[in-house]
Amino acid sequence: MNSTGARALIDVLLEQGVDTVFGYPGSAVLDIYDELYKCDKIRHILTCHEQAAAHAADGYARATGRTGVVIATSGPGATNLVTGIAAAYMDSSPVVAITGNVKTSLLGSDSFQEVDIAGVTMPVTKYSFIASGERGVAQDVREAFSIAQSGRKGPVLVDIPADIAAQSEEYERAPKSEPAPAKEPEPMGKLFISPEKAESTDSGRLCRAGARLSSCPRSPGALQALSRHKRRRRRICRPTRPRSCR
Repeated sequence: MNSTGARALIDVLLEQGVDTVFGYPGSAVLDIYDELYKCDKIRHILTCHEQAAAHAADGYARATGRTGVVIATSGPGATNLVTGIAAAYMDSSPVVAITGNVKTSLLGSDSFQEVDIAGVTMPVTKYSFIASGERGVAQDVREAFSIAQSGRKGPVLVDIPADIAAQSEEYERAPKSEPAPAKEPEPMGKLFISPEKAESTDSGRLCRAGARLSSCPRSPGALQALSRHKRRRRRICRPTRPRSCR
């Protein structure tokens, strides 16, 4: 199929089962937003700040188990995403951040709102792409989703220069994948022990999901730490008696 890089991006989002994106428009991503406006299958949630969009995509990924998607423009719009991307990286949350940038001929020239966002986010992403005309936007975005969801999950950034988003490219449309089912919340106090291990243990106090922590066998070191904590809590919470002055 022959279409623009911006249209290819929307098609790949659809094939990945994306139905919600967060973002804030800007000049470098106008072609992407034009195609997003024409698509009625993806809901765009406009935030008041790019940082809020990044945190919203992170929260969406945590709540649903799907990959969160955030879109921002070049320069300060892209750098505003860094805190949310870092939060997703530290907590292994799958997020694909899509940023616009100046034309490829202006990259590295300190032009208006030109920032090496791929280099800036390198320490807090699993991978950072700068879309090129050789590989195509569709291939880069597909790989971004694959990397974000494989192994230890985390954020991936795709930086799309304005001329790459506007130029035509050849790509194959893949069948649309169904969105991943929303994950169920884990019970409070869940312990990291399987029921099989709990049944096979010789101890009379079995550790089960949702069991009281006080009923679980602990190591001597853990018991000492708990004892110190209880003594400290009693000392802090002990009411003081008013002393009479003589």
